[in-house]
Amino acid sequence: DIGSVFNIMGIAINRSCYICHSLIYNRLYSSKNSLCCVFLIWMLTLVAIVPHLCVGTLQYDPRVYSCTFTQSVSSAYTIAVVVFHFIVPMLVVIFCYLRIWALVLQVIWRVKPDNKPKLKPQDFKNFVTMFVVFVLFAICWAPLNFIGLLVASNPVAMAPRIPEWLFVASYYMAYFNSCLNAIIYGLLNQNFRQEYRKIIVSLCTTKMFFADSSNHVADRIKRKPSPLIANR
Repeated sequence: DIGSVFNIMGIAINRSCYICHSLIYNRLYSSKNSLCCVFLIWMLTLVAIVPHLCVGTLQYDPRVYSCTFTQSVSSAYTIAVVVFHFIVPMLVVIFCYLRIWALVLQVIWRVKPDNKPKLKPQDFKNFVTMFVVFVLFAICWAPLNFIGLLVASNPVAMAPRIPEWLFVASYYMAYFNSCLNAIIYGLLNQNFRQEYRKIIVSLCTTKMFFADSSNHVADRIKRKPSPLIANR
Protein backbone atom coordinates (compact mmCIF):
# COMPACT_ATOMS: atom_id res chain seq x y z
CA ASP A 1 0.00 0.00 0.00
CA ILE A 2 2.62 2.56 1.11
CA GLY A 3 5.15 1.67 -1.54
CA SER A 4 2.46 1.49 -4.23
CA VAL A 5 0.99 4.91 -3.49
CA PHE A 6 4.40 6.62 -3.52
CA ASN A 7 5.25 4.78 -6.73
CA ILE A 8 2.00 5.93 -8.38
CA MET A 9 2.69 9.48 -7.22
CA GLY A 10 6.21 9.36 -8.67
CA ILE A 11 4.91 8.05 -12.00
CA ALA A 12 2.23 10.76 -12.14
CA ILE A 13 4.82 13.49 -11.57
CA ASN A 14 7.06 11.92 -14.21
CA ARG A 15 4.25 11.71 -16.79
CA SER A 16 3.21 15.29 -16.05
CA CYS A 17 6.75 16.53 -16.65
CA TYR A 18 7.15 14.38 -19.77
CA ILE A 19 3.91 15.50 -21.43
CA CYS A 20 3.47 19.05 -20.14
CA HIS A 21 7.17 20.02 -20.01
CA SER A 22 8.65 17.83 -22.73
CA LEU A 23 11.24 20.45 -23.74
CA ILE A 24 13.02 20.21 -20.38
CA TYR A 25 12.10 16.61 -19.51
CA ASN A 26 15.49 15.14 -20.44
CA ARG A 27 17.19 17.66 -18.19
CA LEU A 28 14.78 17.06 -15.30
CA TYR A 29 14.92 13.26 -15.58
CA SER A 30 18.51 12.57 -16.43
CA SER A 31 19.95 9.18 -15.44
CA LYS A 32 21.27 10.61 -12.18
CA ASN A 33 18.02 12.41 -11.31
CA SER A 34 15.96 9.32 -12.17
CA LEU A 35 18.03 7.19 -9.78
CA CYS A 36 17.56 9.85 -7.11
CA CYS A 37 13.78 9.71 -7.64
CA VAL A 38 13.73 5.92 -7.28
CA PHE A 39 15.88 6.17 -4.15
CA LEU A 40 13.56 8.86 -2.73
CA ILE A 41 10.49 6.65 -3.25
CA TRP A 42 12.17 3.77 -1.39
CA MET A 43 13.27 6.09 1.42
CA LEU A 44 9.76 7.53 1.80
CA THR A 45 8.39 3.98 2.00
CA LEU A 46 10.90 2.94 4.68
CA VAL A 47 10.35 6.12 6.69
CA ALA A 48 6.59 5.53 6.55
CA ILE A 49 6.91 1.92 7.75
CA VAL A 50 9.19 2.51 10.77
CA PRO A 51 6.59 4.36 12.94
CA HIS A 52 4.28 1.31 12.72
CA LEU A 53 6.84 -0.66 14.73
CA CYS A 54 7.18 2.09 17.35
CA VAL A 55 3.48 2.84 17.84
CA GLY A 56 2.47 -0.83 17.91
CA THR A 57 -0.31 -0.61 15.34
CA LEU A 58 0.67 -3.86 13.61
CA GLN A 59 -1.43 -6.51 15.36
CA TYR A 60 -3.20 -9.75 14.51
CA ASP A 61 -6.77 -9.13 13.36
CA PRO A 62 -9.00 -12.25 13.58
CA ARG A 63 -11.46 -10.73 11.11
CA VAL A 64 -8.95 -11.05 8.25
CA TYR A 65 -6.76 -13.79 9.78
CA SER A 66 -3.56 -11.77 9.40
CA CYS A 67 -1.30 -9.24 11.08
CA THR A 68 -2.36 -5.83 9.80
CA PHE A 69 -2.64 -2.15 10.66
CA THR A 70 -5.01 -1.71 13.62
CA GLN A 71 -6.96 1.51 13.18
CA SER A 72 -8.18 1.85 16.78
CA VAL A 73 -4.79 1.81 18.58
CA SER A 74 -4.00 5.50 18.10
CA SER A 75 -6.48 8.00 16.65
CA ALA A 76 -3.86 10.64 15.89
CA TYR A 77 -1.55 8.16 14.21
CA THR A 78 -4.36 6.61 12.13
CA ILE A 79 -5.40 10.06 10.88
CA ALA A 80 -1.78 10.89 10.06
CA VAL A 81 -1.39 7.62 8.14
CA VAL A 82 -4.53 8.20 6.08
CA VAL A 83 -3.65 11.83 5.36
CA PHE A 84 0.04 11.43 4.48
CA HIS A 85 -0.08 7.92 3.00
CA PHE A 86 -3.27 8.25 0.97
CA ILE A 87 -4.98 11.66 0.76
CA VAL A 88 -1.91 13.83 0.08
CA PRO A 89 -0.40 11.47 -2.56
CA MET A 90 -3.81 11.14 -4.23
CA LEU A 91 -4.18 14.93 -4.38
CA VAL A 92 -0.73 15.22 -5.98
CA VAL A 93 -1.63 12.54 -8.53
CA ILE A 94 -4.98 14.18 -9.31
CA PHE A 95 -3.26 17.54 -9.84
CA CYS A 96 -0.72 15.98 -12.22
CA TYR A 97 -3.32 14.09 -14.24
CA LEU A 98 -5.62 17.12 -14.44
CA ARG A 99 -2.75 19.04 -16.04
CA ILE A 100 -2.24 16.23 -18.55
CA TRP A 101 -5.96 16.00 -19.35
CA ALA A 102 -6.05 19.77 -19.88
CA LEU A 103 -3.26 19.41 -22.43
CA VAL A 104 -5.02 16.45 -24.08
CA LEU A 105 -8.23 18.47 -24.43
CA GLN A 106 -6.25 21.34 -25.95
CA VAL A 107 -4.88 18.94 -28.54
CA ILE A 108 -8.32 17.49 -29.28
CA TRP A 109 -9.95 20.90 -29.57
CA ARG A 110 -6.96 22.24 -31.54
CA VAL A 111 -6.48 25.23 -29.26
CA LYS A 112 -2.98 24.20 -28.27
CA PRO A 113 -0.31 26.69 -29.50
CA ASP A 114 1.73 25.37 -32.43
CA ASN A 115 5.03 26.52 -30.95
CA LYS A 116 4.91 23.75 -28.31
CA PRO A 117 5.64 20.05 -28.90
CA LYS A 118 2.59 17.99 -29.79
CA LEU A 119 1.32 14.99 -27.86
CA LYS A 120 2.36 11.70 -29.44
CA PRO A 121 -0.20 8.85 -29.70
CA GLN A 122 2.10 6.43 -27.83
CA ASP A 123 2.56 8.95 -25.02
CA PHE A 124 -1.20 9.28 -24.73
CA LYS A 125 -1.65 5.48 -24.59
CA ASN A 126 0.94 5.20 -21.82
CA PHE A 127 -0.75 8.02 -19.94
CA VAL A 128 -4.17 6.34 -20.21
CA THR A 129 -2.70 3.09 -18.86
CA MET A 130 -1.19 4.77 -15.81
CA PHE A 131 -4.35 6.83 -15.30
CA VAL A 132 -6.47 3.65 -15.18
CA VAL A 133 -3.98 2.13 -12.71
CA PHE A 134 -4.38 5.21 -10.49
CA VAL A 135 -8.19 5.24 -10.69
CA LEU A 136 -8.46 1.57 -9.73
CA PHE A 137 -5.94 2.05 -6.91
CA ALA A 138 -7.98 4.96 -5.52
CA ILE A 139 -11.25 3.02 -5.81
CA CYS A 140 -9.83 -0.09 -4.14
CA TRP A 141 -8.08 1.67 -1.27
CA ALA A 142 -10.53 4.50 -0.54
CA PRO A 143 -13.08 2.45 1.49
CA LEU A 144 -10.47 1.08 3.92
CA ASN A 145 -8.92 4.52 4.42
CA PHE A 146 -12.27 6.21 5.01
CA ILE A 147 -13.19 3.52 7.53
CA GLY A 148 -9.89 4.33 9.24
CA LEU A 149 -10.84 8.01 9.46
CA LEU A 150 -14.25 7.14 10.92
CA VAL A 151 -12.75 4.83 13.53
CA ALA A 152 -10.03 7.35 14.41
CA SER A 153 -12.58 10.14 14.93
CA ASN A 154 -14.05 8.25 17.91
CA PRO A 155 -12.64 4.72 18.40
CA VAL A 156 -14.91 3.77 21.31
CA ALA A 157 -18.13 4.81 19.61
CA MET A 158 -17.36 4.21 15.92
CA ALA A 159 -15.39 0.95 15.97
CA PRO A 160 -18.37 -1.21 17.10
CA ARG A 161 -20.62 0.47 14.50
CA ILE A 162 -18.50 -0.61 11.53
CA PRO A 163 -20.01 -3.89 10.26
CA GLU A 164 -17.48 -6.70 10.20
CA TRP A 165 -18.42 -7.64 6.62
CA LEU A 166 -17.78 -4.05 5.48
CA PHE A 167 -14.30 -3.97 7.01
CA VAL A 168 -13.41 -7.41 5.63
CA ALA A 169 -14.72 -6.50 2.17
CA SER A 170 -12.79 -3.21 2.11
CA TYR A 171 -9.65 -4.97 3.37
CA TYR A 172 -9.64 -7.64 0.66
CA MET A 173 -10.74 -5.10 -1.93
CA ALA A 174 -7.66 -3.02 -1.13
CA TYR A 175 -5.24 -5.91 -1.44
CA PHE A 176 -6.99 -7.27 -4.52
CA ASN A 177 -5.78 -4.13 -6.29
CA SER A 178 -2.34 -5.72 -6.63
CA CYS A 179 -3.86 -8.42 -8.84
CA LEU A 180 -5.43 -5.89 -11.20
CA ASN A 181 -2.25 -4.25 -12.49
CA ALA A 182 -1.20 -7.26 -14.57
CA ILE A 183 -4.68 -7.36 -16.13
CA ILE A 184 -4.66 -3.62 -16.87
CA TYR A 185 -1.24 -3.74 -18.52
CA GLY A 186 -2.31 -6.76 -20.54
CA LEU A 187 -5.46 -5.05 -21.79
CA LEU A 188 -4.01 -1.62 -22.53
CA ASN A 189 -0.36 -2.24 -23.41
CA GLN A 190 0.54 -4.04 -26.63
CA ASN A 191 4.05 -4.98 -25.42
CA PHE A 192 2.60 -6.72 -22.37
CA ARG A 193 0.06 -8.57 -24.53
CA GLN A 194 2.83 -9.85 -26.78
CA GLU A 195 4.88 -11.06 -23.81
CA TYR A 196 1.83 -12.69 -22.21
CA ARG A 197 1.18 -14.48 -25.50
CA LYS A 198 4.78 -15.70 -25.63
CA ILE A 199 4.56 -17.00 -22.05
CA ILE A 200 1.28 -18.83 -22.70
CA VAL A 201 2.59 -20.36 -25.93
CA SER A 202 5.80 -21.37 -24.17
CA LEU A 203 3.89 -23.02 -21.32
CA CYS A 204 1.57 -24.85 -23.72
CA THR A 205 4.52 -25.99 -25.85
CA THR A 206 6.35 -27.26 -22.77
CA LYS A 207 3.26 -29.17 -21.62
CA MET A 208 2.86 -30.74 -25.05
CA PHE A 209 6.56 -31.65 -25.11
CA PHE A 210 6.41 -33.42 -21.73
CA ALA A 211 3.13 -35.11 -22.66
CA ASP A 212 4.61 -36.42 -25.93
CA SER A 213 7.77 -37.55 -24.14
CA SER A 214 5.75 -39.39 -21.48
CA ASN A 215 3.61 -41.12 -24.12
CA HIS A 216 6.72 -42.09 -26.09
CA VAL A 217 8.37 -43.62 -23.00
CA ALA A 218 5.16 -45.46 -22.10
CA ASP A 219 4.93 -46.91 -25.62
CA ARG A 220 8.54 -48.08 -25.49
CA ILE A 221 7.96 -49.78 -22.14
CA LYS A 222 4.87 -51.53 -23.49
CA ARG A 223 6.70 -52.72 -26.63
CA LYS A 224 9.82 -53.88 -24.80
CA PRO A 225 9.51 -57.62 -23.98
CA SER A 226 9.85 -58.80 -20.41
CA PRO A 227 13.30 -60.28 -19.51
CA LEU A 228 11.65 -63.55 -18.43
CA ILE A 229 9.88 -63.91 -21.78
CA ALA A 230 13.07 -63.03 -23.67
CA ASN A 231 15.07 -65.72 -21.79
CA ARG A 232 12.55 -68.38 -22.73
